[in-house]
Amino acid sequence: MAVKLGSDVVLFDCGEGTQRQMMSSNASYMKIERVLITHLHGDHFLGLPGMMQTMHFSGRERKLEVIGPPGTVDMVRSVMDLGECAFGYDVEVRELEGGEVLHFPGYSITAVRADHSVYALSYVLEEDMRPGRFRPEEALALGIPAGPMYRMLQEGETIEYKGVIVTPEEVIGPPRKGRKVAISGDTRPNEAFARAAWGADVMVHEATLDDSHHANAAEYGHSTSVEAAEVALKARVKTLYLTHISARYEDASILEREARAIFSNTVLAEDLMTVDVPLPD
Repeated sequence: MAVKLGSDVVLFDCGEGTQRQMMSSNASYMKIERVLITHLHGDHFLGLPGMMQTMHFSGRERKLEVIGPPGTVDMVRSVMDLGECAFGYDVEVRELEGGEVLHFPGYSITAVRADHSVYALSYVLEEDMRPGRFRPEEALALGIPAGPMYRMLQEGETIEYKGVIVTPEEVIGPPRKGRKVAISGDTRPNEAFARAAWGADVMVHEATLDDSHHANAAEYGHSTSVEAAEVALKARVKTLYLTHISARYEDASILEREARAIFSNTVLAEDLMTVDVPLPD
């Protein structure tokens, strides 16, 4: 799953065929700033070797970050040894434990310990708070005419005009939230993830099996569609997208129906689906 933030792309997991799929999408693999791996099962990282080499052959120069659970450093070292390819760009690797928060320009990513058959992480990406709305009517009421001083106030400057001092707080509303996206990775239902995802605009949650296979899902560290919906309901998210569907389903609509019975705003994700997440008012 790729999240586009302006011109940057953050990629969550990199399974086989990722770069080929990205060539068919509106997200360029050359614009990926960082790759976050949920866990070290092959279907979640084996697309990395080919993609990293393609970046090199395509002339990438800027640094690539690869972030994941313990063991990610050794995995990336093995990737870079494949084919003895000398990359023309720096690769920075970080390992995370559950509970750690990474801060980047404009947003943060929280790692949450998942409940899977190996050490795994879920991730919550949240944009920084945005400035409040500028209220020109308040500025006019204080005697400040429209013009350059409005821009100064919006940029946080205190101004003085004809003996009147006006601070930004007097004409700008309260800070507004950014967008929030929660990605479960592979996991059994997890209270910690529900708490971290509270109020998210989008939750992407694995739903490997339908509810009739509840015991099988639990045995292998996965969730059913019903369990994914229950997590979304607890977290009070706006929209739930179901992913990681078992290959046994030629028609996976049963998963969507089961989830919608609990959490109505559920969507069965599809390959190359694009979702525009609007900014909160």
